[in-house]
Amino acid sequence: MTTSYSSFCDDFYIEMFVNTQLELPEERETLLAFFERIQKQFPKMTTFYRREDGDYCLESNRDEESYCWVALEMERLVCGVSNPVNIKEVYEMQRAVLDLAPHMLGLSAIDVASLDVNFAMEFDYYGNQNEIIAEALYNNSPFTCLLDTPQTSAINLSSGFVISLDQTCSLQAKLTVESHSSVYEIRTSKFKESDPITLMFTLRQLPPPGEKINILEAYDKQFTMIQELMNTKIIPNFAKPLTSTIALRR
Repeated sequence: MTTSYSSFCDDFYIEMFVNTQLELPEERETLLAFFERIQKQFPKMTTFYRREDGDYCLESNRDEESYCWVALEMERLVCGVSNPVNIKEVYEMQRAVLDLAPHMLGLSAIDVASLDVNFAMEFDYYGNQNEIIAEALYNNSPFTCLLDTPQTSAINLSSGFVISLDQTCSLQAKLTVESHSSVYEIRTSKFKESDPITLMFTLRQLPPPGEKINILEAYDKQFTMIQELMNTKIIPNFAKPLTSTIALRR
């Protein structure tokens, strides 16, 4: 669990989401007790606030390159870390949040709609990001024949790919690669500092037919599996080609 992925991209995030069937509690005492317990375990998380959309968030200093947060949304519990130095520490933090949720938030197994573990990578590039995606990921594929036509340019190559990892389709993996270049920028060749190219790889556990999700057992399995898939599939076949293609354009 000590692998660092930041060397393959400009920014890297690990997030955990518990999606619920019912709304999570909003009582003052319950919220304060939950976030105070988290703050006690992770003292660097010093900033507590309510977002404009009504969600509650406890986070560490966002001015630091690596920071973490725990958010309580209407029907979702979130725990994330940006540019983590140690993957094991991320695992321990997210598992601690999951361990607190049942008795401090009243989270029951029957209430869990899904559990997501998400690894996200961002690649800075100020230009037609679709061309980067096309060259890095679609080169020598049937799609590239469309780009051989004179005066053509890629304007939307954001893509998603979902697979099942078990026979019941309860454990799923989703890969998306998203460009943020607008048609106006491509048409005028006036590119601004837009959002980076985003690669997101998510493992989602849904309740198996006739069963409930044990969030700690599911999280342990997902966190181990997503690292293996990142190391063997995503990094060599997606992240490295994107990084190499961007380096050649700079």
